[in-house]
Amino acid sequence: MTPEPTTGAAIRFDGVGKAFAGPKGQVTALEDVSLTVQPGAVCGIIGRSGAGKSTLLRMVNGLERPTSGTVTVAGHDVGRASGSALRGIRRDVGMIFQHFNLLASRTVFGNIALPLEIAGTPSDRIRVTVNDLIARVGLEAQRDRYPAELSGGQKQRVGIARALATRPKVLLSDEATSALDPETTQTVLRLLGDINRDLGLTILLITHEMAVVRDIASHMAVIDQGRIVEAGATYDVFVRPQHPTTRSFLSGVTGVTLPQFIAGRLEQTRPDAASQEVIRVTFAGDHATDPMLARLTGQMGIDVNILAGAIEEIGPRPFGNLLISVDAMRGDDARAYLERHGLLTEVLGYVR
Repeated sequence: MTPEPTTGAAIRFDGVGKAFAGPKGQVTALEDVSLTVQPGAVCGIIGRSGAGKSTLLRMVNGLERPTSGTVTVAGHDVGRASGSALRGIRRDVGMIFQHFNLLASRTVFGNIALPLEIAGTPSDRIRVTVNDLIARVGLEAQRDRYPAELSGGQKQRVGIARALATRPKVLLSDEATSALDPETTQTVLRLLGDINRDLGLTILLITHEMAVVRDIASHMAVIDQGRIVEAGATYDVFVRPQHPTTRSFLSGVTGVTLPQFIAGRLEQTRPDAASQEVIRVTFAGDHATDPMLARLTGQMGIDVNILAGAIEEIGPRPFGNLLISVDAMRGDDARAYLERHGLLTEVLGYVR
């Protein structure tokens, strides 16, 4: 038996731990994980291979059970559920996979219809539901084709439609775009964003790509060695990353990687008066799109070299990083000026 559902979070992890028996003893996959995903949110879980993100995801639909702590979906304790109660939870949780998991012997229509057939849905209702889903994911022309006749992006659209067939409240995405090319990835992410907006569906996705989190997630969590090391609104985490793992992932996003010819010469102490101070400037808030570097030069007389960077958007809000260098003797003045105008600065080092 599961407890009566409570209002509040769509998904909640409370002190969750998971250990597996290994050939050399017990292996801890997750340790003291606590995370709340509110209804209607798109939450990205990012981590390296082996960090525990897939194990975390599989606990939401009961494919894995916690060794300690609790996992609840719409107030139902998944770890304690069994039988019809667990089947009910799973109907509320759809899942899309990295490698699509389509049945080769079934058409697009047949693959999407499968979970409805298993649930015993009347055939006339199956027909209406599946045709509506095919239209939603834009596959009307492929309705009667088999997986071997589809592109990767089309296969993933079938997977998304199949996951929506039982009208779930939560959608899980297990590296759903990692097998796709960049253009197709953007198409799938836009589709997921539309589904989230139109259906109010809560989406929990795991990925190792920070760009995927940036492009779709309202909230995010970073998992490292089985622990959540940072979590919050995506914009806030991008603007003010606290943990080294988060900063490492951000280094793969445009605007935060030093060119190699600079990185190879970087020193942590100022070598002499003629050196340059290398500064990361994070643009966010009201002044994110203002010409602050031009003003720094015009008002303070400080010459600025731009080394790398870009300004883009996370949701509707502008965000960006620029890597610049200034005369090290004027570094304090430059950073103070930029910070007075709401920008964030960080000294990365010095070059001769």
